[in-house]
Amino acid sequence: MSAPDGSPVGAERSIGQLFASATTEMSALVHDEIALAKAQLKQDVKRGATSGGAFMVAAGVLVFSLPMLNFALAYGIRTWTDWNLAICFLLSFAANVLVAVVLALIGVVFAKKTKKSKGPQKVAASMKETAGVLQKAKPHPRPELPQDRVPEAIEAVARSSS
Repeated sequence: MSAPDGSPVGAERSIGQLFASATTEMSALVHDEIALAKAQLKQDVKRGATSGGAFMVAAGVLVFSLPMLNFALAYGIRTWTDWNLAICFLLSFAANVLVAVVLALIGVVFAKKTKKSKGPQKVAASMKETAGVLQKAKPHPRPELPQDRVPEAIEAVARSSS
């Protein structure tokens, strides 16, 4: 096994290597959090689009089917029942409104699912929590380095930051 920077596990690493490794891992964590936020946002957009599509279909059904369906249904009811033609037209209109209400309810269900989803808010809260933990973290006490190794550590840190 090896550490993220390629050095063997258990081998002593310099402060620069440890810092570089921590920076790399933190960068990967931030990139993963951003990817998660994007995926959750994409899912919310899909739900919103489905909701909008259902509303549009409901409106289309109501607008474009009313003339033909009203005439066909009204004359069909008149043929079956011998009721007044005006009542038959009202019943056919009520049937069209019922279909539109059902489609609108489907749109409302998807809209509520989109509102309930707190994907990006969860990710933002998680990132704030991670940042808060890192700000409050205190370094683990380490033994003093021998004097002959101090310049190497400083050199490694200087090289990794440039």
